[in-house]
Amino acid sequence: MKKENEIRSLESGLYNIPLDEVLSDSMHGEMRGFEIVTARVRDCDGAEGVGYTFTCGRNGGAIHDIISREISNLVLGKDASLIENLWEHLWWQLHYGGRGGPTVLALSAFDMALWDLKAKRAGEPLWRLLGGYDNRVPCYAGGIDLMLSPDELIDQTDGNLERGFKAIKMKVGRDRLSEDVEKVAAMRAHLGNEFPLMLDANMKYTADQAIRAARAFAPFDPVWLEEPISPEDIAGHVRVVREGGLPVAAGENLRTLWDFKNYIAAGAVTFPEPDVTNCGGITSFMKIARLAEAFNLPVTSHGAHDVTVHLLAAVPNRSYLEAHGFGLDNYIANSLVIEDGFALAPERPGHGIEFDWKGLESIKAA
Repeated sequence: MKKENEIRSLESGLYNIPLDEVLSDSMHGEMRGFEIVTARVRDCDGAEGVGYTFTCGRNGGAIHDIISREISNLVLGKDASLIENLWEHLWWQLHYGGRGGPTVLALSAFDMALWDLKAKRAGEPLWRLLGGYDNRVPCYAGGIDLMLSPDELIDQTDGNLERGFKAIKMKVGRDRLSEDVEKVAAMRAHLGNEFPLMLDANMKYTADQAIRAARAFAPFDPVWLEEPISPEDIAGHVRVVREGGLPVAAGENLRTLWDFKNYIAAGAVTFPEPDVTNCGGITSFMKIARLAEAFNLPVTSHGAHDVTVHLLAAVPNRSYLEAHGFGLDNYIANSLVIEDGFALAPERPGHGIEFDWKGLESIKAA
């Protein structure tokens, strides 16, 4: 007998997506491609919700296996509309052998698919279903550009300005701080004093090094210094916030609501920065945004901009959406729309991402 909203199938796919150009940062080095892992949930009526997560090139197979072998066995026959119930069920069923890492990335993809399905069944765009605040979200271009020269960085920036961006993020974290300062100074001179400029160190520094770097960057008035040190070092982040003289964005490598609670309560972050593909999905992202709101903190984002634009469009304390370097433009029907510095959350039902499944099949991992 058919039960309403019953999950009839869960399928996962693993794909290796090449990048149009080699990207680089201080800790991951050169990146020529990335992995995405998809989760496709179908209910008893044949309606489908799609979610995904991504990696910098490793562990995609583990995530794929967790979705297809572990999560699938735990959710078939369950009610897809009871998202909180399913989230808690999976969290505790997978907790001992998971809690973080590939398990949470897999849970994130599945949770995203459930929300996509729920919004489609409601005939609503996701940002409206989640509460609806403003579909015009301030947006910046997130460059992965550590090894570019000042002239190359400015050329890249001019291309982003032509695309409609009104805020830019650049990488720092070269072995010589003086080289970073030279590039930040060149960008500030090129962009002008009032233009929003963010800096991202990708965990390069120790706390002492980060404080020194932040003080060196401070005269150029960046919006924030992002991921200055290892995410495990909460006390170090507190020192950087207090002694560095710059706001700190952090969170793309935190994996749970409770990780963010510890950071926020300690005063270790100024701009909480969850990534919907690795923090536990939309369910967790929205709780993190509300937690930040309770502390009067602006929330930003990392990665998956085509989905995250909906989430920031649903909360009043959003700051900037990152348009990430790992974009899916070549494999989806509709790219993120940038208009005069704002990303526009679409009005299509669900999150609105339509994958080119045939195109993805050609880059499917063995």
